[in-house]
Amino acid sequence: MTAPALVALAHGSRDRRHKATITQLVAQVRRLRPDLRVETAFLELSEPGFGEVVDGLVAVGVEEVVVVPLLLSEAYHAKVDVPAAVREAMARHDGLQVHASKVLGLEPAFLDVLDRRLREALSDARVRELDALVLAAAGSSDPLANQAVARLARVWGQHHHLPVTAAFASSAPPATGEAVRAFRAEGRRHVAVASMFLAPGFLPDRAKELALEAGAVAVSEPLGSDEVLAQAVLARYAVGAVELVPV
Repeated sequence: MTAPALVALAHGSRDRRHKATITQLVAQVRRLRPDLRVETAFLELSEPGFGEVVDGLVAVGVEEVVVVPLLLSEAYHAKVDVPAAVREAMARHDGLQVHASKVLGLEPAFLDVLDRRLREALSDARVRELDALVLAAAGSSDPLANQAVARLARVWGQHHHLPVTAAFASSAPPATGEAVRAFRAEGRRHVAVASMFLAPGFLPDRAKELALEAGAVAVSEPLGSDEVLAQAVLARYAVGAVELVPV
């Protein structure tokens, strides 16, 4: 039996760095599982779109697809956009089975990647002392998604024995600049910001700009392409592939 195809479905962005980063991440997935048919697709703003990718798979005889949403939160895109895209694809192709896995989410293992990115930023800025951290994420109108970021921030802070605040680039307070200023008002002068974003784009750029304006000593780059993330994609795929098997 042929294994289902894997479609890594990212949000998309007008920023070319976003697509380049997603492409690199999916290339890592392919290297880890060269036996799988692995494709990249985007919900909006970037090409190829999900429908185009599915059409191409069907044209070469693929009958089963597992979609892994490259999203870090269970918010609007995960709850509305991804299911709608799956339904539309199945409606256009009789006999095609498409299953969307859970999103990548905020796995504790991602904190290792976050730490590496932050160490790189601290090294570049020649910073050796920290007394507070800010975990910057996209933010959502869904309070549960924001609470998940806050929980991860607490875990991260406990690991480093430092105070940590979650901050958001949109939809929810505090913004990164507000979080940095709050720490500085407490007398903490060495505040670093870690970017819990998957890829570069407008929101991480804005979060970085506000943090530096407020006095952050360093701001890390987004998680980017990393084997830890590639392994997480394959773990989501494995569960999705099992769920496609008829009971």
